[in-house]
Amino acid sequence: MLTSLATALTFVGLATARTFTVYNACPFTIWPAVFTDLNVGSAVPDVPTGWEAPAWSVRTFYVPDNWRAGRIWGEYSSTVLSRRNCDFSKPAAQSCLTGACNGGLLCDMRTGTGIPPASVAEWTLEGDSGTDHYDVSLVDGYNLPMRITNNKGCPVVECAQDLGPDCPAPLKGPFDSSGFPVGCKSACFANLDGNQANSPNCCSGQYNTPQTCPASGVAYYSYFHGRCPTAYAYAYDDVNALKTCAGSKRADYTLTFCP
Repeated sequence: MLTSLATALTFVGLATARTFTVYNACPFTIWPAVFTDLNVGSAVPDVPTGWEAPAWSVRTFYVPDNWRAGRIWGEYSSTVLSRRNCDFSKPAAQSCLTGACNGGLLCDMRTGTGIPPASVAEWTLEGDSGTDHYDVSLVDGYNLPMRITNNKGCPVVECAQDLGPDCPAPLKGPFDSSGFPVGCKSACFANLDGNQANSPNCCSGQYNTPQTCPASGVAYYSYFHGRCPTAYAYAYDDVNALKTCAGSKRADYTLTFCP
């Protein structure tokens, strides 16, 4: 009886979840990481907060319908991002050349957002009006190409170009041991105007609204937007970058690195 009940509860849980797939199409190992903002929602994916992804590997997991704040970076609320050139025997903040997080391989569930520069995929499932919101963000800079697709015909969003090699000199880096640039910093992270607390590049201080922080005031906006027009190039790039899908479609999503 108890076994049957447990099976039934598991089935009910999966029935209210979505399938997410992370595919590393890069010809090298990366270390994806997942961050959920627990100040926004309590639902967390059925996957570790970080893992090693060899070249061409695929990992599929379940994400709750009400994943309010998720990020994947290879870390909006919920995020996925990638990390490159990692050595987890080093202190956490120095463990990866790009995208390192507090916690090491397993990013801390409350303080484990990635260290820029890092390309980021972001989701809020069944948010405003029951709608999924998702995007690829370069607001924290760039370290890997990525693409978000789905199985319901909703918009594709991506930054499929390698922005490292021709990144503007003030933003370029860090560099790997061969001198190859594996990242491209945002103008905010590069601190080009010397005041991140009150900067149009960061949309901070007196520039922290869409009206006071237009794209025209963000340094190198055209570089990022011109190469990746469907990705966030700065904080208020919603018209170009924020994509939606009706929550009632219960879309499953795939994030591909190096598409």
